[in-house]
Amino acid sequence: MRRGLRHPGLVGRHQEDPSGLASDLRAAVAGDVDFSVTARALTTMDASNYRRVPAGTVAPRDAADVAAVLEVCRAHGTTPVVARGAGTSIAGQATGTGVVLDLTRHMDGIVSLDPSARTAVVRPGLVLDRLRAAARPHGLTFGPDPSTHSRCTLGGMIGNNACGAHSVAWGTTADNVRSLDVVTYGGAALTLGRDGRGAPDGLLGLVDRNLALLRTGYPAGLPRRISGYALDALLPERGVDVVRSFCGSEGTLGVVTEATVALVPLPAEPVLVVLGYADESAAADAAAGLLPYGPLTVEGMAADLVRGASGLPRGGAWLFCEVDGAGAAARLVRAADALDAAVVRDPAGQRALWRIREDAAGTATRLPGGGDAWPGWEDCAVPPARLGAYLRDFRALLAEFGLRGVPYGHFGDGCVHVRIDFDLWTEPGVRDFRRFSEAVADLVVAHGGSLSGEHGDGRARAELLPRMYGDELVGLFGAVKDVWDPDGGLNPGTLVRPEPLDSGLRFTGLPVVGTGTGSGVGRAAARCVGVAKCRVAGPSTGPGVMCPSYRATGEEKHSTRGRARLLHEMALGEVITDGWRSEEVRDALDLCLSCKGCRSDCPVGVDMAAYKAEFLDRHYARRPLARPRSHWTMGRLPGWLARFGRGLNAAMALPFAARLAGVTPERAMPRVAERSFVSWFAERASNRTPALTLWPDTFTNHLAPEVGEAAVRVLEDAGLGVELPPGRVCCGLTYVSTGQLGAARKVMLRTLDVTGELTGPVVVLEPSCAATLRTDLPELLPDDPRAARLASSVVTFAEALETLAPDWTPPRLDRPVTGQTHCHQHAVLGDGADRRLRERAGLTGELAGGCCGLAGNFGFEPGHYEVSVACAEDQLLPALRAAEHPTVLADGFSCRTQIADLTDHRGRHLAELLAEGLGEGL
Repeated sequence: MRRGLRHPGLVGRHQEDPSGLASDLRAAVAGDVDFSVTARALTTMDASNYRRVPAGTVAPRDAADVAAVLEVCRAHGTTPVVARGAGTSIAGQATGTGVVLDLTRHMDGIVSLDPSARTAVVRPGLVLDRLRAAARPHGLTFGPDPSTHSRCTLGGMIGNNACGAHSVAWGTTADNVRSLDVVTYGGAALTLGRDGRGAPDGLLGLVDRNLALLRTGYPAGLPRRISGYALDALLPERGVDVVRSFCGSEGTLGVVTEATVALVPLPAEPVLVVLGYADESAAADAAAGLLPYGPLTVEGMAADLVRGASGLPRGGAWLFCEVDGAGAAARLVRAADALDAAVVRDPAGQRALWRIREDAAGTATRLPGGGDAWPGWEDCAVPPARLGAYLRDFRALLAEFGLRGVPYGHFGDGCVHVRIDFDLWTEPGVRDFRRFSEAVADLVVAHGGSLSGEHGDGRARAELLPRMYGDELVGLFGAVKDVWDPDGGLNPGTLVRPEPLDSGLRFTGLPVVGTGTGSGVGRAAARCVGVAKCRVAGPSTGPGVMCPSYRATGEEKHSTRGRARLLHEMALGEVITDGWRSEEVRDALDLCLSCKGCRSDCPVGVDMAAYKAEFLDRHYARRPLARPRSHWTMGRLPGWLARFGRGLNAAMALPFAARLAGVTPERAMPRVAERSFVSWFAERASNRTPALTLWPDTFTNHLAPEVGEAAVRVLEDAGLGVELPPGRVCCGLTYVSTGQLGAARKVMLRTLDVTGELTGPVVVLEPSCAATLRTDLPELLPDDPRAARLASSVVTFAEALETLAPDWTPPRLDRPVTGQTHCHQHAVLGDGADRRLRERAGLTGELAGGCCGLAGNFGFEPGHYEVSVACAEDQLLPALRAAEHPTVLADGFSCRTQIADLTDHRGRHLAELLAEGLGEGL
């Protein structure tokens, strides 16, 4: 990740507090102190239903900085402090009203890794996958692996005692931590371990006075008992394990500055066994019986979550069981008594199936048939043998309250995740949310369970802890908190002396129906549940796109989640007070490439490109002169090209032309072709009856007519007659991406007037234009039936050949290719037909994922060049450098332009390669 990249003009404007807290912190710490509107807005929420507005944020550089922050906060009237990692906590414990410590920016390293001792020393902001990558060459890994492993931090895992899929084999985080360096709010630096090491004064005496309560107050037989403080770890017979008792304390006792963790051997031959059962209850009943066979995972999910995923055995619910070795897999299948089973040895096949499970925290928020679902009863656990009975009772309780949810989770540990369609927008809905939470807490306790089985209590469940533990033990929790933190400065209101579970909900203030200044976009942005898949750090591999600007800068405000949070706060109007005129939101959206990657890669389908377009449209409403020049030039490029054509070449050659056009000097504008594709087509004769309409998009028509010519040749060779629309058409892409939605609608309506009589498929060669026609057109003109009709007619070049000429044999090119799948193709169109066509033509090799970074007008605009190049460096440029004498495939005009600008290669459209192959075969 290129943390050094800084975008001009994006440095936050500081809103100082009257007490001078921010200035005192800047004087005391070497790290970053940010009390700006943007910093505060970005940290009001985590991945829960809750919201608290902080005073500001600090990114400390080391333990000394952490101690200095705490000292300053004590001096400022016990200002609360909340430690925050990736902000993926489900119960609200990563939010606070004072200072939020961002431990991911500087305190994110591996201090040491000892393969012989199987330990590592890490800092709290380290992302789990970085530790796993460092341990993998030694045949080791860190056992706990939450589904957010690509962005969650070790400090957050320690705070919540995170678990993950492999806990049936390797336990929780608490089972894998050997020692902790922590700083208390009072300033004490402690190293925690076993045999009472590091215990603050008074803790062990408090334990001695309550031995009977600690021995009898905790439920037995619960591998996932995460709720409350693990004070029974301090019993003499359990080694007076201070470090274990600290894990899961949710940042309320001390701030972790360093941790020594245990590593475990990787399985020598991991095999994934997927067992199919008739329904969820049958899968849950079977899970506990598989544990004697030594599985590494026993994960459960039902058909209402999987929703048509391929590669699964027969059944209505499945257990995902990883084992070590083919023999273990065979034994497990024989013992399972399942309806059907699939044994997957191929790593790629395993990853594809695991991705279903890992995305569940997001996909479960979109219920089958529509509707949003939320956390709130997210991760209780019962004894594994009780899981089937509990789920049957839980489903009945949902029905009683008229609610829907999709349970899934760690069935081998009796831990269930679920998102439920609570109405958290209205007062009656919030009252029902409280009633249901109380009822289900009683149900969990009746089954001998824990209110939290993985994510902690936070604000969501702490109020209900007396139902599980009783008042006496919960009172002891408060006494322990007071020993560690007598000032009450660390994460107050969390776990101990909690606020009501129905207070501080993040939906409060957002109207049910979006109207007014920002509320519509704010309600849409509220779909972001904060699981932060967009915060995965680069460089990356694989087909994903989201989120290229975050990968380039490492800044939360340039992630999809960060932008969604700013839009949410804009709609609420408390932190961001100037609505559509907000410069904070504009600055954060400025580096959004409108790649649409979040539309497909975000588990809840947040569509930041659409939100950006609407924001820009409203931001510059009635202020045309405030728009960047590039909006008038690049944003209206189709009109300029239609009017002036190749005359623009001479204009762009004039001195200062680029500056006047609002184009960065690092870029050369593409040259307009001497003859447009439409002109070429009009001059040729064909006696074929048209079978399809070929869309002459602006880029193909004026800038790359050779692509259109090649496509016509290939389509006709396949026996398909081609016609063009009877007049000038434009999808409106450049108008949409620059937030000129009124102009976009006019352009689209003119286009619909031209295409109104067209029938049959419409082949679009430029992926960005095809995506715009399929999605933006019907979304911007929802009441015009012609828009939906045209959108449904759009097919890609490869789809046309596959569906309209299934018997056509493409030329055999038999060569390796590299290049990039266009981000809009990945996000909207899909590339299955393209892959099959390449295979039939003998084009081997995988195309890179990610975004090329040019993204239409984005890479041409001043201040974007550095980020644009960094996006290309994520996947595209390394793929080109790794290939020997490559044939470079890139269907997108932007992708080809970026490749030409930054390398010596020339990107080709698939149509061009096939047309050349036809020539070679003559």
